[in-house]
Amino acid sequence: MRQMNAADILRNDLLAELETGIRSMEGLLRKVEAKDWDYQPADKMRSLKELAKHIVSIPEVDLHIFQEKEQAAIQELEAKYDQLESGEDMIKAMHQGFEEYKAFYLSLSEQDFLTKKTKPFYLEEGETQARWLVEEISHLFHHRGQFFNYMKQLGYDVTMFDLYV
Repeated sequence: MRQMNAADILRNDLLAELETGIRSMEGLLRKVEAKDWDYQPADKMRSLKELAKHIVSIPEVDLHIFQEKEQAAIQELEAKYDQLESGEDMIKAMHQGFEEYKAFYLSLSEQDFLTKKTKPFYLEEGETQARWLVEEISHLFHHRGQFFNYMKQLGYDVTMFDLYV
């Protein structure tokens, strides 16, 4: 059995944190009533359903972005998520995307995790895979916080405990 090094420990802890975000997002999605999907807190903001679709797409879409896929391929992938209608379909797709994301990160060597840089189509310079994992957590948790606030505004009984299940 291979000895875990600091990079493995860090990667596993970061993936566990991302998994907390996925798990808690599933719980929030399960609470949403169909009548509330069209809720939009203000003009020029996403509706609850649009925000949910974006959030559940994050693991798979970001993975493909970090893997330097072309913009057209990313847009095609996003269109797949735009077709999701039910909370259950969103949860299933989110978990599938997360499993793909996690498998990729666990497949990286320590060297690649810490030093291999990739450059998305929209940036001038790339970042390391470790940096992209941190970015992933930040991205998911940012939007999960928005989703939580939408639910609060709608009067749902959600608390901080819903965020750390």
